[in-house]
Amino acid sequence: MDEKFKYRYDAVLNVLYKYYYGAIGIDDIASSWKYAFDNKLIPKDTRGFILDYREANFKIEIDEHTAIADFYRNHLEVFGNKKIAILTNDPKDVVIPVLVESIDDGYISKPFSTMNAALNWVLS
Repeated sequence: MDEKFKYRYDAVLNVLYKYYYGAIGIDDIASSWKYAFDNKLIPKDTRGFILDYREANFKIEIDEHTAIADFYRNHLEVFGNKKIAILTNDPKDVVIPVLVESIDDGYISKPFSTMNAALNWVLS
């Protein structure tokens, strides 16, 4: 099976980078986070998250965006009061992050098109 995600933690900045590949659905998002939880890939001192979808595309129906927000909200012990930057290249893929951002509750998310802008925002 092809790799759909990988993680990299920057211990200097305390930022977790998560890279996605290929077609990504709701189940891929939830299972990849559960993998990170189970394997203790998210240190307690993590300041924020950068989710890089630039080599992926969303296979998510518009009305499914609430499942993403619900997942983050249900795991505030990890995501609470943290910034989650979502990087996308394709304008059609920015729709889902914008919709999720509109219902953020207990965490903060925002879409970006460049790594530099995403990192600056997470660290601000």
